[in-house]
Amino acid sequence: MNEDIQLVNPTKGDAKSIYNLIKNSKPLDLNSQYLYLLQTTYFSDTCLIAKHNYKVIGFVSGFIHPKDENIFFVWQVAVDSSYRGQNIAFKMLKELFSKDTLSNIKYIHTTISPSNIASQKVFEKFANEFEFDKEISIFATKEDFDDAHEDELLYMMKPKVNIIKGL
Repeated sequence: MNEDIQLVNPTKGDAKSIYNLIKNSKPLDLNSQYLYLLQTTYFSDTCLIAKHNYKVIGFVSGFIHPKDENIFFVWQVAVDSSYRGQNIAFKMLKELFSKDTLSNIKYIHTTISPSNIASQKVFEKFANEFEFDKEISIFATKEDFDDAHEDELLYMMKPKVNIIKGL
């Protein structure tokens, strides 16, 4: 990874850049600008951005499950198309899970559309690198959506060693 790339928690001022990054990162679902504003203010500790020359080139968002503090849900992972192939997504995830904020997490959940091969590869690498047990099930079917959305697969990962901090 380019040594000039910084991995930091986002601030409110990064919300527009994150929105534009996601907008240009098909097949990810684009959420409202307001949501990215909320993520960079109320959920900043559980999100991370990659910056190169002050430009947001990567984003990972997530939250601690409100009903089970042992589960962290990874919501979105995106990398600018001109920076892909440099393991930035993997390194953002690794950095995020090394934070004290997530030291009590025992399980990682995420959903991935079947056509999103890039995300599948990132999470496969993550699970393999850190020897996670992984289960995949159907989270939502296309019938759960009004639009032409694909099914969403739920990836449930648990480290074989019961510690995530310090990956």
